[in-house]
Amino acid sequence: MNINPFDILKNAQKIQEQMGAFQEKLGNVVANGSAGGGMVEVDLNGRMELIAVRIAPDAVDPDDIEILQDLIIAAYTNAQEKIKEAINREMGTLTGIPGMQSLFPGMGNS
Repeated sequence: MNINPFDILKNAQKIQEQMGAFQEKLGNVVANGSAGGGMVEVDLNGRMELIAVRIAPDAVDPDDIEILQDLIIAAYTNAQEKIKEAINREMGTLTGIPGMQSLFPGMGNS
């Protein structure tokens, strides 16, 4: 078996370029999570950054602030799960190997 180290390097560079493009693409992936029947909604990008929070006017009651906080956390979790699913799909498409994302810590795993 004859292994050419330059071929390995070329492949590694190609993978690195693809990963850079993939991470850039993550900034454009947006998932909306909601809780409380749509009373609270949040948007996350593929970098798991919370980019928007929307609260329905009838959801705000000073006596229910704890419930509102729980709804925001639930909406965030919902959007985060959707982003993880999108990352898993994209990593499988990028590599052609389902489950490949497990080789890249932090990419869709928590």
